[in-house]
Amino acid sequence: MTTCNTSPAPAVRFLSFGTATALLCFSLSGSPAIAQSTPDGSTRHGPLTLERTDIALAGADQVMAAAFTEAQRNGWKMSVAVVDSSGELVAFRKADGASAISVQVAIAKARTAALIQQPSKHFEDYINNGRPSFLSTPGVTPLEGGIPLRIADQVIGARLPWP
Repeated sequence: MTTCNTSPAPAVRFLSFGTATALLCFSLSGSPAIAQSTPDGSTRHGPLTLERTDIALAGADQVMAAAFTEAQRNGWKMSVAVVDSSGELVAFRKADGASAISVQVAIAKARTAALIQQPSKHFEDYINNGRPSFLSTPGVTPLEGGIPLRIADQVIGARLPWP
């Protein structure tokens, strides 16, 4: 058992499961800091929450429509993925005749651009310029093609561009 004292409340006991206990205690012991927050919602250490703008489904649909209009005009058979700023899929579409591998590759390229907040080409360049250790970075792929979507310098998502 681990005891986490959260004055003025009585001590709380948890079964110890390594990191989980520390997180539970941290959450409870963090409560007094909330009570000491300033009128603007911050503490002496900074804000308690962060605002983030993400692409909405309607915005992702517009990106999809533009991509597929361009693809049809040029005769391209492709997959398009749009992810939010965390790299989570918002919208996806695979054209008839597009390669089967294009599904996973499109999502991976868009996710990479969102997570590194740069075109996925930058990540590919890290690898090609002698930084192979970047290959062990989880959740990203070193292939050119993912482009971050920005509003007022904030990444709101990413897309796989049309060729």
